[in-house]
Amino acid sequence: MSNPFENRSPSLRGPATDIEPVLPSDVTDLPNVAVSLYVEAGGVITFESVVGATRSVTVADNSILPVGVRKVLSTGTTASGIHAFVLV
Repeated sequence: MSNPFENRSPSLRGPATDIEPVLPSDVTDLPNVAVSLYVEAGGVITFESVVGATRSVTVADNSILPVGVRKVLSTGTTASGIHAFVLV
């Protein structure tokens, strides 16, 4: 099987190279900065963006939030089934 990612550099213009489950934490950053988040069960997501701003956003079930995120905070987050799209 051919691999279209084999000779491709990770880019914000293309698809993520992996998706990782997110465990919200007020202390710990995500293992890899997310280029976007996917949410299975809607609610509020409170996060720190890549520029260091803390934001709270209400999202619906099965939403994609296209923003760079370094930490999803447990305080204020009611959404669940959160996954980070990453470039690794």
